Amino acid sequence: MDWLQQFFLHPVSLYQGAAFPFALLFNYLCIMDSFSTRARYLFLLAGGGALALAAMGSFALLVFIPAFCTVVLVSSLGPQEVHRQTFFFQMSWQTLCHLGLHYTEYYLQETPSTRFYITLSSLMLLTQRVTSLSLDICEGKVEAAGGGIQSRSSLSEHLCKALPYFSYLLFFPALLGGPLCSFQRFQARVQGPSSLCSRISFWALTWRGLQILGLECLKVALSWVVSEGAGLTGCQQLECIYVMWSTAGLFKLTYYSHWILDDSLLQAAGFGSGLSSSPGEEGYIPDADIWTLETTHRISLFTRKWNQSTARWLRRLIFQHSRGWPLLQTFAFSAWWHGLHPGQVLGFFCWAVMVEADYLIHTFANLFIRSWPMRLLYRALTWVHTQLIIAYIMLAVEVRSLSSVWLLCNSYNSFFPMMYCILLFLLLKTKHKFN
Repeated sequence: MDWLQQFFLHPVSLYQGAAFPFALLFNYLCIMDSFSTRARYLFLLAGGGALALAAMGSFALLVFIPAFCTVVLVSSLGPQEVHRQTFFFQMSWQTLCHLGLHYTEYYLQETPSTRFYITLSSLMLLTQRVTSLSLDICEGKVEAAGGGIQSRSSLSEHLCKALPYFSYLLFFPALLGGPLCSFQRFQARVQGPSSLCSRISFWALTWRGLQILGLECLKVALSWVVSEGAGLTGCQQLECIYVMWSTAGLFKLTYYSHWILDDSLLQAAGFGSGLSSSPGEEGYIPDADIWTLETTHRISLFTRKWNQSTARWLRRLIFQHSRGWPLLQTFAFSAWWHGLHPGQVLGFFCWAVMVEADYLIHTFANLFIRSWPMRLLYRALTWVHTQLIIAYIMLAVEVRSLSSVWLLCNSYNSFFPMMYCILLFLLLKTKHKFN
């Protein structure tokens, strides 16, 4: 259970909590109109640098270097070239860092530093902001800094033009977590007048704090149950299904708690739902929609609602630009973005197949199941099956190592995704006959 302890003892929440007073201070100073626009950019950038050094130590350089290189690329390339170049550079850099993790874990058989894990997580979030910014420039939603680095402008003018980009890529409320904030939204918040600054609702933050407290209490109780159990290595037959479900439940509670805390930090700094969206920009969405995630009987809906801002980012970055097999390409890129561990490759491939099966199964069910008692039974059975398949995928993605993945595949848990695979094969043949 070492991998389980490593997941739940992650100190990111402590650093996010420590950043909370500074987020409130930033919002207060903006409301009081005590800040110039440049001072706001510098405050967010300095806070991001300080938080990175505190959480990552010397590994913070692995985040600072690509952020600096991205600003250079954005300032020097044309709108049609910037996305391809920044995407290639950022994913290459992130992949090299993930290969370092692979080398440490699988070749040296050593446990990497916790700071290195935090750095990789922050680097993945940086990739989101880098690609979101480059897509905005490529699509004409954001105007790139004119002139480029080869112009005759002075160094101070170059730095003034680059400051918003530096600040966006490293601003502290989103450095270690949180829903993806677009550059348009970020710029509107920083440059907006004090009259448009959203005031923090004490009751809204209190409600989020109570949610986190409740989730943490549930997590403590469930972690005790999981620790007392046999685990994947010691479970037998049907007992493995219970082990899988309870362990996945523990993972979900941890994610929910982190997402609500991350969202609260953005809200405290004024980057949340209270900020109006620019024309053509999609509105702010939090990552956690717990009610939908726990009640849906559709794997496809769960996929859209799980980590919502990342799902929307993947749809925009990969799915909408794919000419063939967009679903498979999107999940393949997601596995690459997460680090291509063995469990992640299996988990994301399985997830793609399950979503495809989900579309066909529910399409045929809506055609042939008419009576409400049968619909109610169908919904109950598919809800159970959806939760167990998601638990299977989550365990595969999180345990990562080959030995743990092998144990999972050889357990009774594999029955649930296999059943959807068989239904997918049969329904594809039926669909072909109908066509």
